[in-house]
Amino acid sequence: MDLSIGTITGFLSTYGLKLIGSILIFYIGKKIAKLLTDFSKKVMKKANIDETILKFVSNIIYGGLLLFIILAVLSNLGINTTSFIAVLGAAGLAVGLAFQGTLSNIGAGVLLIFFKPFKVGNFIKAAGENGVVEEINLFSVLLKTGDNKQIIIPNSAIIGGNITNFSAKDTRRVDFTFGIGYDDDLKLAKKTLEEIISGDERVLKEPAPFVAVSELADSSVNFIVRAWVKSEDYWGVNFDTIEKVKLIFDEKGISIPYPQIDIHQDK
Repeated sequence: MDLSIGTITGFLSTYGLKLIGSILIFYIGKKIAKLLTDFSKKVMKKANIDETILKFVSNIIYGGLLLFIILAVLSNLGINTTSFIAVLGAAGLAVGLAFQGTLSNIGAGVLLIFFKPFKVGNFIKAAGENGVVEEINLFSVLLKTGDNKQIIIPNSAIIGGNITNFSAKDTRRVDFTFGIGYDDDLKLAKKTLEEIISGDERVLKEPAPFVAVSELADSSVNFIVRAWVKSEDYWGVNFDTIEKVKLIFDEKGISIPYPQIDIHQDK
């Protein structure tokens, strides 16, 4: 009986204090981890870090601190954590290899959110696709096309290629090429193009519109027309100008050459 009480007393004296100490380490450590995570959030908010990156980084910080606390608890209990760390490292490597593509997308997503080459609402061209950005997350970018289709592009595909942001600037230049026949009145055609462009209220006065002969082609004399507009007016001016040029050229008898083949048959 005395032996049993002594055994129990020895067990409690040996492991009881360690168990209490481990509980305290976990409890206090968790509180400290939360305080450090909250502090890092405040620092990132002051630095105007994007909310998505803020959450992602704070979760990593908290998870890393929690893992460190758990290892400290196991070590305090007398458990050899060396082998545990080795197994954890091997598991981490295996998971990293298995999710290499996913991790690549996450890394690319962090870069996209941090450097902000575009934002939600911008019209962009990326990974060979055109569309309005609907969402940017850590894995992909969601685009909406002009015909209302949704395209999901992995972040790694975007960050690894060229990105064209058509909404980045307040103004854009609309470029046209119009051809007339060699027998048409060149001065009349140039004056007509200048009147069409300058008559559109959406065309900006500065920089001034530009109209000039650009090429003496095989079957036409080509004019280049350049006009600056607000970015939101780009397509409206583009389509309306093409229609106006055709209608007014027809009214004034100015021809627009088109490819044709003349076939001669011997009698």
